[in-house]
This record gives sequence, structure tokens and C-alpha cells, in this order.
Amino acid sequence: MSQYVMAIDQGTTSSRAIIFDRAGRVVSIGQREHDQIMPQAGHVEHDAMQIWQNVQEVIGTALGRADATDRDIAAIGITNQRETTVVWDRHTGIPVCNAIVWQDTRTQGIVDRLAADGGADRFAAITGLPLTSYFSASKISWILDHVEGARARAEAGDLLFGTTDCWVLWNLTGGVDGGVHITDVTNASRTLLMDLATLEWRDDLLGAFDIPRSMLPEIRSSSEVYGEAEYSSLLRGTPVAGILGDQQSATFGQAAFDAGESKNTYGTGCFLLFQTGEEIVHSSNGLLTTVGYQLGEAPAHYALEGSIAVTGSLIQWLRDQLGLIHSAAEVEHLARSVPDNGGVFVVPAFSGLFAPYWRPDARGAIVGLTRFSNRGHIARAALEAVAFQTRDVLDAVNADVTQAGGIPLTELRVDGGMVANETLMQFQADVLGVPVVRPEVAETTALGAAYVAGLAVGFWSGLDELRANWAEDRRWQPQMDEDARERQLRLWRKAVTKSMEWVDEDTAPGT
Repeated sequence: MSQYVMAIDQGTTSSRAIIFDRAGRVVSIGQREHDQIMPQAGHVEHDAMQIWQNVQEVIGTALGRADATDRDIAAIGITNQRETTVVWDRHTGIPVCNAIVWQDTRTQGIVDRLAADGGADRFAAITGLPLTSYFSASKISWILDHVEGARARAEAGDLLFGTTDCWVLWNLTGGVDGGVHITDVTNASRTLLMDLATLEWRDDLLGAFDIPRSMLPEIRSSSEVYGEAEYSSLLRGTPVAGILGDQQSATFGQAAFDAGESKNTYGTGCFLLFQTGEEIVHSSNGLLTTVGYQLGEAPAHYALEGSIAVTGSLIQWLRDQLGLIHSAAEVEHLARSVPDNGGVFVVPAFSGLFAPYWRPDARGAIVGLTRFSNRGHIARAALEAVAFQTRDVLDAVNADVTQAGGIPLTELRVDGGMVANETLMQFQADVLGVPVVRPEVAETTALGAAYVAGLAVGFWSGLDELRANWAEDRRWQPQMDEDARERQLRLWRKAVTKSMEWVDEDTAPGT
């Protein structure tokens, strides 16, 4: 009898395959980074073929390290970086260009033209999303208009679109030899093309972005059998039975299934999701409305989301662009070399400001510098920027929840790579004024994908069994007094204003 479930976690910086046992514990991991391609300011790309090659490699690595075969794997689940856009030829399986990553801002001109008729919230009542370059629709449109021959090929039915879950699934289930072209409701809800209420593509939205419907994958639930793995004898015949966008997957992996439950994931970006149950709640405080999950034929569950573009990638920037550190782990040691930020604040608006501001005109800023400032202050300010941005989002969540008659959050469950940074976690509790709680299994993004796949094939009996798997690892209590907290927040918000209105008519497109 199969004893494990595998999750494929196709993230912004790497692809991983993780095998979990019935208790939700990690058995083995395979991981491989892919290239971050930035040909010019504002452009962020990935090589989709490299991603698929890496996925194949990490599957083999994870199986080898677990000493497992296809007979040991009950099902495969997929979780992925959302919004990142791949367009490929259905006959050859070759992408027409590099994938355009969710952080990319080159499509701002398309967004501005559409927003000129109805504003940034033109489609929000239908999609739950503002008009920004963040989502997939404008990226598809840009590819069709800028890659030679792409529009004609798309209109002839030769091109397919998918976010990276769809790309991996199509290849995993056979590619040009019968690969299934499917995405789930959570990823579809991040395109600006799906109706939140009907969970279907909208022809009027496709028309607004000038995208042929034939390109789009079929929308299915987050937990059902989509097909079987075919690419290799390693997993041939294993059902692929679950898909969740990475942030929804982390929420599911945290066993936050019900209205009022939430989590915050610290990865390349930072994403706080607050479940609203079967009710679609539209934010009046700068949050997104998104699909949280759908299990088979059951009704969809929805969530409010605060999306922060730059958190973990800020630490990568300190390492790769500035050379302040040699590894991401060094940032905590460097930050601890000073007692505080020395008055320095970093606003990492590299792709504009996301929630709750939604200011595409913003760009990154380091403010408060004096001759006293050193690299330790900058490192500490970078870590603190992650916590400050989360506080901004949590304030928006609490405002929406209070307006709806609910109770503000009293603790924050956290996950993602940065939760190993104890300096950050303590400061996060300090600026929030509520406890921060880390689970025993920190790989919640992959775990959520494993859970929905396992539920679809009966590996787990239901949500109660998954709730029983969750256990607390560590809890950070606030230690900062209220006056100090308010002063730090006041200075942070002043720093944020200094990043705004940087992009204007004289700024090169995409910067």
C-alpha cells in the first residue's frame, strides 16, 4: 500500500519535490534553483524549459533520498508561483518566450490604458482584483503583441497559456502526447480573467485583454484526479490529484480551513491570507479577494489576501546586487551586530508597492542615512521592512474584518523560509503587538499541495485528520512597549511616502 504523497513546489526561485508521510512529516526533499533573468529594469523572466527540467530532476532526487518508488506514492500534488505566465506551442511543447514572472512590471502601459476607462477597480467586482501588472492577463496580452507571430499562432489555436502549475501538469501528464491542459480555481482567480462567483472564464474580460479563449486551460477544483504521470517510469501511472497556488497551499498546510483563520508566508514575497469561508468578501482597505480552495464538488472557499512583492528577494538583493552578505543566512548575524536600525529604513518597492497601497509609481528607497549608518543598520532595516509591510497588511485585514462584524486577529501563524530567522520573528511580534506562531512542519506550502492530492485519493480521511497533524513549534510574544512601537510605525510610514511618485512621464517604460 502507498505510504507517501509527493508535492511538487514550483516556486519563484527554485523547484522542489517533497515527500510527506501520513502524519504530514517531511520524508525527503529534492531542490534545484533556476535562473532569475532580468534583461532590463522592470523585467523579470524565467526559462520555463529549465523549470521543467529541474522538476524532473528533483522528483528523482526526492524518490532516491526516500528510497521510494512509484508504488510508494499515492498521489502527486502541485503548488506554484502564481501569476507567472508561460505561453507555449501545443504541438512542440516549446515556449514562445521566457515566462514573465509575477514581479515583472513591463505591462504597466496595458494596465494604464484599461484603467483609463473605469479606474483600477474596473474589474474588481467580478475578479476581486485591481488592475495591476501583477496578474497574468496583461502578461499574456504583452506576449501576443510583442513576440513575432504569437498572436496569429494563438488565434489559429496553436498556443496555450498557463501559470507554472499548468505548465508542470501538462508536461508531467504527457506534454505533446496527451498532456492535460488544466489549472485549478486558486490559480485561475489570479489571472484577472475568472469570475469569482461562477469560477469560469469571462468572455468580456478576455475581450478587454484581447486574449483568444482557446489558449486558456480548463478550470477544475483544487482536489481531484486530473490525470496520471507519464513522463518517466519513476512515477508513471501515479495520479496527479491536487493543485493550489502557493499562498493558498501554505494556508491549507497550516490547517487554516475555516472562516477567520489565517497565515502569513515569508518567501520571495510575503502573503497574508485570511479565510472568509464560502462568502466572497470585497475589501475596502486595499486587499485582494481570491479563491482559497475548492475540494472536489464542494463549494469554493474564499479569502482576503495582502500581497507584498519583496521580502525574501530583498535579502537576495543584499547578497547578489550589493554584496553585503555572502549567504542569506548571514543577514541575521549582520543585523544583530547593531542594537537597532540606527534610524535607517528600507522600503523595497522594487516592483512598486503592493497591498495595501497599490502604487505602481513607487520605487525602492533607503532613508534616514547618516555618517553613523553602517552595513549592519542596512541589514537590520531590511529585515524590519518585512515586518513593517506585514503590519500594514494586518491593519488592512483587521479593518475589513471589523467592518464585517468579525474579530481582529489575535495571533499570526507563520511559515516560509524566513521564519527560521528568529530576530525577524521577534521583531514581527513586536510591531504587530500579537503573538507569532511557527508550526513544527515549516514546509506548509508543499504540505498543502500534498494534502489536497491525498484527500482526492483517500490517503487522508478528511480535514479533521489534517487538523490533528498541525503542531506548534515556537511562539514569539511581543516585547516592545506601545510608545516605541508607534514611533517605529510612524517613521516607517513616513519612509513609505518617500518611495512614491518616483515613476513619471520621463521614466523609461517598465522601470
